[in-house]
Amino acid sequence: MHRRKFLSLLGGAGIASTLGTTKAKAASNASFDGYPDAMGVLHDSSRCIGCRKCEEGCNTVNHLPKPEKSFDDLSVLDTKRRTSATVHTVVNKYNVAGLDHPIFRKQQCNHCMEPACASACFVKAFTKNSDGSVTYNGDVCVGCRYCMIACPYSVPTFEYDDPLDPLIQKCTMCHPLIKEGKLPGCVQSCPKEALTFGKRSDLIEIARERIRKYPERYVNKIYGETEAGGTNWLYLAPVKHTELGQPVVGKKSAPELTAGALGAVPMVVGIWPVLLTGAYAISKRKEKIAAEDQKAAVAQAINETQSAADDKLKAAMEKAAKDKEASIERETKKAVANAEKEFEAKLAALQNPESEEVEESSKPEGDA
Repeated sequence: MHRRKFLSLLGGAGIASTLGTTKAKAASNASFDGYPDAMGVLHDSSRCIGCRKCEEGCNTVNHLPKPEKSFDDLSVLDTKRRTSATVHTVVNKYNVAGLDHPIFRKQQCNHCMEPACASACFVKAFTKNSDGSVTYNGDVCVGCRYCMIACPYSVPTFEYDDPLDPLIQKCTMCHPLIKEGKLPGCVQSCPKEALTFGKRSDLIEIARERIRKYPERYVNKIYGETEAGGTNWLYLAPVKHTELGQPVVGKKSAPELTAGALGAVPMVVGIWPVLLTGAYAISKRKEKIAAEDQKAAVAQAINETQSAADDKLKAAMEKAAKDKEASIERETKKAVANAEKEFEAKLAALQNPESEEVEESSKPEGDA
């Protein structure tokens, strides 16, 4: 396939896909309405002491690599941290003006009721589960990392250090443990009950009751109740949530915000097979040409080598023949010369018989 022909086919497929696209939905395939009876976690910053026990619990239950600095080392709190491929939750310290003590906030996946990551993922690698968690299936992931861009909380991370099979990593709200009727690892490990696990609707009522009962301790805001369409991870704090690094994301859910931008995804998905097929054909054509060129080069080299070998063999045989002829000629001449000498000696003896009689008479008598 010529490059121009391939590009024309690609363009035609793109136009056809565009014309065939209907009004886009979230992720061009589905919308996420959340689950009213889903579970969640309430984090109360007024109770958090920054002990990092939740980090340790998360690390243990998820079998993650141990950190360079132990969980007892609280000096790491002096630097703002975020989650990574090997750290699913972190606690950060905030020094707020007007307070004589720091405030601590735990950060992990907020498990949106209508997840932005799932909305952006056109292969459906993310699933919003009925228990409130958002989980990830690496078997279908194509590594586009749109989820990282879409998440308003900058949670999903990529295994850049894995050259063979890099995946997206994030908190799963300990989905496997919840299925077994157990608490998430971080909630189990919290010594000050700064984390409360339960049905999301109940957690909202608990948070409202704390605000009503202790108005001097909390700002009148439950972060996550309406943010990005609502999240299953909720927050209470004694200061404005923006003072604790939490972004202002608005009330609209991710599908509402991304529907227009993701309208092009069906076209991309439609073009994808043509693109891959064309690229495969071009690649195979190049491989075929290269193989043919290599085969021709090898054949030519063999022919040239065989011809050179034949020439050398012919020259060697000719030389051997000439050497043999020369040797025979030399031996013949030598034999002839020897025969001539013998003949001349015999002839001389026949011509001088007296010399033989003299020789005979000169011999002693005893020798007769």
